[in-house]
Amino acid sequence: MAPLRWSRVVGVTCSRNSEIEHKKEIERIIRVDHAGELGAINIYKSQLFVSRYFYKDIVPELNEMLGHEKEHFETFDNLLKTRSIRSCYALWFWAFGGIILGLLTALMGRNAIWVCTNAIETTVLHHLSWQLSFLSKHDTEAYDAVYSIKADEEAHQNIGASRGKKAFIYKPIFIVVTGSTKVAIWLSTKL
Repeated sequence: MAPLRWSRVVGVTCSRNSEIEHKKEIERIIRVDHAGELGAINIYKSQLFVSRYFYKDIVPELNEMLGHEKEHFETFDNLLKTRSIRSCYALWFWAFGGIILGLLTALMGRNAIWVCTNAIETTVLHHLSWQLSFLSKHDTEAYDAVYSIKADEEAHQNIGASRGKKAFIYKPIFIVVTGSTKVAIWLSTKL
């Protein structure tokens, strides 16, 4: 029997550790995206609630975007279930945060709704870009799931960017929504 070489043992251990870390990262990605979609659903539901009374003209678009977010949620929910991955411990945070953010921006006016949409989707698309780069090397099925939502999120961002006024008064909304979205994503990666 040939002696076991240390370099082979270290290589196998490193490879296993690398695979475990990749699996954990893939699970984090799926969990965060699942939670984010729940947040988006609650944002649109809250904005729709207010818009039905004050901005009836934008209700069809908000309904359509809500439909997209529900489909995205189902995509990640199915991945969680088929892979026996637990959901994010901060799921309630996303749900509650989405309701509050949706109500506040809707009460500030239709322009605030579009600025909110642009801010969220700008942050989400940046996040998706990193995810797609990672998943392309490590998990085809998860890559396909993330890629499947990208076009809708880009369309939402374009609507928000084209409809949201660029007036200085709306800049704080963009900054706060972008910042809170980044914090929620970061928090979800830890929980």
